Amino acid sequence: MCRNIKTLANFEPPATDDEIRASALQFVRKLSGTTRPSRANEAAFDRAVEEVTAAATRLIQSLETNAPPKDREEEMRKARERSRRRFA
Repeated sequence: MCRNIKTLANFEPPATDDEIRASALQFVRKLSGTTRPSRANEAAFDRAVEEVTAAATRLIQSLETNAPPKDREEEMRKARERSRRRFA
């Protein structure tokens, strides 16, 4: 899995449209093998990003869980700590 794609479900406050689109963009980049498409492929690339964004939005909004929402600040702190230990 691409490390730049972040978990977006079950957070308080909920994931923003920009966060969902950023994850969709990373996913399409990973699938296509390019960070920026050629002019010939730009329309297909942009369409794929929009379709993945829409699908991801529907998924995140439809998920149900009994777990309490995760705190963004706490999750970022944990990620920084994992990174610090990994690269120390």
